[in-house]
Amino acid sequence: MREMLTGGPLDVLTGDYLAELTMLILARDRLKDPSLGYARTFLRQMEECLGLARERGVKIVVNAGGLNPARLAEELRALAGRLGVETAVGHVEGDDLLPRRAELGLPDGLLAANAYLGGFGIAACLAAGADVVVTGRVTDAALVAGPGIAHFGWTPEDLDALAGAVVAGHVLECGAQATGGNYAFFREHDVTRPGFPLAELRADGSSVITKHPGTGGAVTTGTVTAQLLYETGGPRYLGPDVTARLDSVRLTREGPDRVRIDGVRGEAPPPTLKAGLNRLGGHLNEVVFVLTGLDIEAKADLVRRQFADALPPGARPAELRWTLARTDHPDAPTEEGASALLRLAARDPDPAKVGRELGKAAVELGLAGYPGFHLTAPPGPGAPYGVFSAAHVDAKAVEHTAVLPDGRRIAVPPAPVTTGAQQPHQTRPVEDELPEPLPAGPTRQAPLGLVAGARSGDKGGDANLGVWARSADGWRWLAHALTVERLRELLPETAGLSVTRHVLPNLRAVNFTLTGLLGEGVAARHRFDPQAKALGEWLRSRHLDIPTLLLDSPEAPL
Repeated sequence: MREMLTGGPLDVLTGDYLAELTMLILARDRLKDPSLGYARTFLRQMEECLGLARERGVKIVVNAGGLNPARLAEELRALAGRLGVETAVGHVEGDDLLPRRAELGLPDGLLAANAYLGGFGIAACLAAGADVVVTGRVTDAALVAGPGIAHFGWTPEDLDALAGAVVAGHVLECGAQATGGNYAFFREHDVTRPGFPLAELRADGSSVITKHPGTGGAVTTGTVTAQLLYETGGPRYLGPDVTARLDSVRLTREGPDRVRIDGVRGEAPPPTLKAGLNRLGGHLNEVVFVLTGLDIEAKADLVRRQFADALPPGARPAELRWTLARTDHPDAPTEEGASALLRLAARDPDPAKVGRELGKAAVELGLAGYPGFHLTAPPGPGAPYGVFSAAHVDAKAVEHTAVLPDGRRIAVPPAPVTTGAQQPHQTRPVEDELPEPLPAGPTRQAPLGLVAGARSGDKGGDANLGVWARSADGWRWLAHALTVERLRELLPETAGLSVTRHVLPNLRAVNFTLTGLLGEGVAARHRFDPQAKALGEWLRSRHLDIPTLLLDSPEAPL
């Protein structure tokens, strides 16, 4: 925060504190203490930087309020008083649907239920003179759209401008992911300590993505493309204020570390708001067996057979999932390099079934199991895990409220015009606009990542996987080569899942949604990479027949 405030000119500093998993963590905090439920990290940052922000005239807009934005606003006012820094604080509320669960038809047993609000509540607070605005669950992009609305006076009818701001907000929301963090071609830039991105927002909604001078990393069309594909789906990016057409986005390199975003078209938003629902799913425990040297597969098979008999009647968990990670190397110079990991994940609603008896069964195999038996750690007690799911509620039923610095409460109406568009998981793919195929020619087996980048992530139990080509010729090949069928061949874990492909020609990209790959979401830890963060890198490592034209003439980095 200090780096952003001191590194160059800035009008508004935004901060996104709320991942899906964070909401579950905050819900558990609130269970222990009803006065909690907000991101306490933000208060520590404000203790150091509030005076600096006020001195420089920088507004601060964050969603750190989590499940308790009103309490965070109170804490901020108290902090400002202790620091002797005059600060007008506004907050946005109404996203918390838990008190109205039955009325809205939401299921029982929820720890948290929050609608994703838009940017007009933020704008109302800023227009009323707020120096700091804290919100609960708003869309990540609303943190940028809200200041844009306040500054330029956009109305709900300014759909193209709102859509442009939403796209800029999506680029900024994950910080250094737009400046070289988690970037497929990271070796082309010094990303030891990447800076944070900035958006120079214009009245028409266009923007330039850049960063403070002298900060690390890079802003390129590639880094911006990667973030645009992150955790999105089809061409229509639905939100509470506007539907942004991702297939209309144009990226243009304006100079070193400057990428212009323009051409974004907006459509009316859907009549419903997405709501994130968090509940406890049960209890989870893990045991990791270390298998070393020869006969790895046979050793793993022995563990599974012995363990099946080791649990006493009635103590077997509802789910036992085994995963063998072949991290071993032949003729390895170190013992660790010669070892593989066999992971057992156990789940059950009853904590006793994933607790002492499970650990006891594993440990008692120690002197009667495979040669070299040992575990990465002694088994511990089971722990509760959460489940994230999404619902959709009528936007008119959500009480979006801006609480101004003087205490006045302003009702924020829903969008006056909506479309009949379905939510993303129901939307039928638009007609593919494919380029002309690359002419037939020689090919050779090589990793996909030599000619394409990828970025992947999670949306509840689904995974998103965006892949983009680095050149026009690369796009002519990729658009036809990377079909759903080919993706299934390259990623066998997708067998039996629904996979949808979306085509984004302006970005030279295809974007896949893999429904159900992550089970019940990140907190349930359904798979080795529970948020699918490395799914794209796995795909890039897979070999297929690639035209030698592309392999011998890779596009220079921009």
